Amino acid sequence: MRRNLMTLAWSCLFSFGLMWMPLIQSATAATIELAYANFFPPMHEQGKLAEAWAKEVEARTNGKVKITYYGGGGLLNGPQIYDGVLKGIADIGMSVFGYSRGVFPAMEVIDLPNGYPDGKTATRVINAFYQKFKPEELNKVKVLYLHAHGPGILHSKKEINRLEDLKGLKIRSYGFNADMVTALGAVPVSLPISGVYEALQKGVADATFVGSEALKGWKQAEVIKYTIGCYGIGYSAGQYVVMNLDRWKSLPKDVQDVFEQVSAEWIPKHGAAWDQSDKEGLEYSLSLGNKFIRLSAEEDARWVAAVEPVTQGYIEAMNKKGLPGKQYVDFVREEVKKGAK
Repeated sequence: MRRNLMTLAWSCLFSFGLMWMPLIQSATAATIELAYANFFPPMHEQGKLAEAWAKEVEARTNGKVKITYYGGGGLLNGPQIYDGVLKGIADIGMSVFGYSRGVFPAMEVIDLPNGYPDGKTATRVINAFYQKFKPEELNKVKVLYLHAHGPGILHSKKEINRLEDLKGLKIRSYGFNADMVTALGAVPVSLPISGVYEALQKGVADATFVGSEALKGWKQAEVIKYTIGCYGIGYSAGQYVVMNLDRWKSLPKDVQDVFEQVSAEWIPKHGAAWDQSDKEGLEYSLSLGNKFIRLSAEEDARWVAAVEPVTQGYIEAMNKKGLPGKQYVDFVREEVKKGAK
């Protein structure tokens, strides 16, 4: 009798488990797991913001979305991220347009020496440009949002006061701004941001064009001596946060809405963070004994004139592709004049 009761009890438990198993499996299946690749180091402010964005998406979807964040190139390094998202190695990725030269012809306009005054302006402009023109080159992915750093200026191991001082100087560049370096009479050394410290340290490069945030965020102040305030040619590096298009299309509408809402809120956060990081970068550099050299208005104008052919070359190249290069440039320059808003 006791054995029969035990058998009956186990049979009931087993049947109960079978009854609830589909519901348990359904609950598990409802969790949308995504991988996010970023090249910024975990302690870099842009890395912190990316991870905070992921956590906010998780929170607002009430756990329906789970994002595994890979910072510091842990899943893919900067130049690999766009292709990695296309291939589904990562579902989401943040990186720099300029690491994929030739892939984003319209977006190259952002990286021209447009004289950006700050990161808020550059970030506002890149998003305004995308919304205005919706370049076909980005149709292969879902654009979540874009951002761009404050004025990219020159940081050097050697003192630079005049345009002539640049002749023959080996200057780190990347993608789009290599032409600018050449126009200034220097020699471009193409490197991603992660390789700049070692290049400066070992003499592979004598200087670098980059936003001042890199002086602290990437520790480059340790291997330079001077920052040259050539703000007239201040460029930016357009950066993207994109999702694999098929993965995006597979998401429920309510989840897509959360991604859109959080992304819109993060745009000004990135712009403000770039400016704060620029401030901290310069302060850090000065604390190490490095010097800041502000070009005179006259000298600044000489540099602007020297790089203008780069912008004109861009317009001509876009025209050959059937793209409205002059319209792109005019729009960006007008938006820059408006400032951060």
